Amino acid sequence: MKRFTTVTAALVLVTATACGSGGSGETDDGTITMGFAQVGAESGWRTANTESIRQAAEDAGIDLQFSDAQQKQENQIRAIRSYIQQDVDVIAFSPVVETGWDAVLLEAQRADIPVILTDRAIDSDDTSLYETFLGSDFVEEGRKAGQWLVENAEGETNVVELQGTTGAAPAIDRKEGFEEVIAGNPDIEIIATQTGDFTRAGGKEVMEAFLRSHDDIDVVYAHNDDMGLGAIEAIRAAGMEPGEDIRIITVDAVEAGMQALAAGEINFIVECNPLLGEQLMELAEKVVAGEEVPERVVVEETTFTQEEAEAALPDRRY
Repeated sequence: MKRFTTVTAALVLVTATACGSGGSGETDDGTITMGFAQVGAESGWRTANTESIRQAAEDAGIDLQFSDAQQKQENQIRAIRSYIQQDVDVIAFSPVVETGWDAVLLEAQRADIPVILTDRAIDSDDTSLYETFLGSDFVEEGRKAGQWLVENAEGETNVVELQGTTGAAPAIDRKEGFEEVIAGNPDIEIIATQTGDFTRAGGKEVMEAFLRSHDDIDVVYAHNDDMGLGAIEAIRAAGMEPGEDIRIITVDAVEAGMQALAAGEINFIVECNPLLGEQLMELAEKVVAGEEVPERVVVEETTFTQEEAEAALPDRRY
């Protein structure tokens, strides 16, 4: 009877531990484990974002399990499922595209592991699948780019657009905000638009195609600095002066973009701050502790002209 009681008690203990283990909050030594699924390393912005997250995790004493999806959604989904199997305390990721996440996030929810979206949002009717979103207002970034063009347009203005990754939130939203603002000026027309996949090589390749197809381009609107820098290479190779013969508007404000702006090769940059690491770790600690957090945390950002870039560059952190 004593032996039976002991075994039964042990089984109850194991069962209770197993049922309560998913997203339990911390390891035995109090360390939080975060699984982070990054988009990739497609741009200077993304590199700065990754460095910020790694450093912030180290500073906060959070055990960071990191994966690089190489801009493929299937890789991110695989990584998230791996984090669920590892029974991490919290999952954070920057979605490659907006749609197709409900199934894997439901798996995380059922495992009682909270999820934080960073940089990019998702398109889902079920907002209970994640705790909060931390990042930029991409539509507002597009509006800022469009507003500068409206204020600085010189008569009829033909624009070519270098879009980000098809289906990605920043690509969709930056286009929406830009078009919303320029719609009020009938002299501004987008004559061509194509994805450059947020890469410098993609921006150069698409810009080369635009220059072969159109001899009346006045402005390039690039959804990030890297594609804008690729466009600069293509414009220069075509025997024209970037920033003068063709004006360039970009989004991000990473160091290379800011240097091009200071040199007059880019005309205007809308900032998108990649240094989200510290805020992400603070949110992670709160959600693991069961505290309430805002549904959306938007980062404050600004814009830069050539003169402002020259003044800001000496103190830029990315």
